[in-house]
Amino acid sequence: MNPVVQTGDALLDERALSKLRWRCRRGLLENDLFIAQFFERYDKTLNIRQADALGVLMDLSDNDLLDLFLARKSLSQVEPTLDSADFQEILKMVRKTR
Repeated sequence: MNPVVQTGDALLDERALSKLRWRCRRGLLENDLFIAQFFERYDKTLNIRQADALGVLMDLSDNDLLDLFLARKSLSQVEPTLDSADFQEILKMVRKTR
């Protein structure tokens, strides 16, 4: 029997989406509002690659994350190692929800 291999473009299943929502809970209300709007808009179309990038962004401090969401700082200013297409894509998606 072959194991099922999930690619980065496969959609998240309900369990993975639920875990990601839990992981994205923040201490700063403003961040929670951005993230709630993000999930309202994208929860049915979020793929594994995007979810992974969002999960990594959640390791940032609340203040850095808010600066990114509001475009007050760029990824290269906050965390240069995260300045890639996947993270830029997630930030664009979050910013569209404002």
